[in-house]
Amino acid sequence: MGLLKKISCTAAAMILFAVSPAAAAEKARTPATQYWVSVATQNMSIPGMPQEGMSGLQGMIIGKMAGAGPKKTLLLQLNSPKALPSGPEATHDIPPGLSMGRTLPLLIPEPAKPARGGEEPEQKMEKPKVRMLFYWGCGETVRPGQPKVLDTEKMSMPQFGKAMSGRTGSGQTPPSRRAGWAYAEWPNRKDSQDVPKSGSLSGDHFIHGNYTPDIKFAVGERHDFMAPVEFTSVTGGLADSIRFQWKKIPTAIGYFAMAIGHIEKTGETVIWSSSDAHDPGYGLMSYLPPADVNRFIRDRVVMGPEVTSCSVPGGIFKDASGAALQFIGYGDELNIAYPPKPRNSTKPHEYIWAVKLRNKSTGMLPLGMDEDKAGRGKQEERPAEPKPGESPDPVKDTLNKMKDILKF
Repeated sequence: MGLLKKISCTAAAMILFAVSPAAAAEKARTPATQYWVSVATQNMSIPGMPQEGMSGLQGMIIGKMAGAGPKKTLLLQLNSPKALPSGPEATHDIPPGLSMGRTLPLLIPEPAKPARGGEEPEQKMEKPKVRMLFYWGCGETVRPGQPKVLDTEKMSMPQFGKAMSGRTGSGQTPPSRRAGWAYAEWPNRKDSQDVPKSGSLSGDHFIHGNYTPDIKFAVGERHDFMAPVEFTSVTGGLADSIRFQWKKIPTAIGYFAMAIGHIEKTGETVIWSSSDAHDPGYGLMSYLPPADVNRFIRDRVVMGPEVTSCSVPGGIFKDASGAALQFIGYGDELNIAYPPKPRNSTKPHEYIWAVKLRNKSTGMLPLGMDEDKAGRGKQEERPAEPKPGESPDPVKDTLNKMKDILKF
């Protein structure tokens, strides 16, 4: 019995020795703190209309929709696996070129307030009545086999949703509230200042606090705010092929455009995308990782960075009460993790923190402005101020009719 007991103890020790190191390492490995910097430039560019110093009706419309000229935005989000102390503090020290002070405070969002009263009675959702006409591809004429018609009266909602989804990017799950993790963000209730038009991210950045490790990284010119979308020429009215050209964005790695209009008489929505392959574009009008952009360029879905013009096929918006073009230039990403993994190492590596900076530049353009009686576009001329009692400016008309669809 003594020998058997010794053998059993020895075997148990061998098993423990074989299993414990891996198990202990797995247990000891702490998830990395995640810090995301989402950078964007937004613009509403109309050829022949100055970006600065606008006045009158044009200035009112542009100012309401996008501010007078390009607008820069910044979103900072932090997820830390550390437990929150009684007085959580964290801040992001910024380079002087951003012109927003020395530091931006990162705040824990206030908990959501519970709903008052009892539960609301469940309401029966009626199936929406939606009919959409999809067109795609740059060119003056409609391609064979188009449009593709989506009709909720002839399709199930899963079928309709699948047809609407199109392609989407991968790996875009920014920090957010999650169990066991601290979450902080900027802008917030303490500081929500606008980014100055001349603000630059270039330089050294330092994130520090009592529930996050120190995070240091530098931003260069390639990952600074992108140049704004600027349309240099737009020709054609709603009944024509609408050709639009844009100024090349130096740091863009690809472009995508989509246009939408509504036919009041029939209740149909017309959607067009610049993709050579059928794709409505809803999943592409936001940040995309460079790998996805490059893949979509190969698939002829996204336009390459060298492209500077495209045409909406003629006649697809001829019956629409208005139409608008949405445009995006995708930027490169900056991804940094610390400490860096040793070169040629095959061993598991534990990171303390990881930073992702993503970038985009977006624009919007009303289509079919300044059409004469023959329906031909004359966008090089400015719309005249309406006289009392006359119909509103075509720009304002288009925006008002499209705002519910585009969520301006």
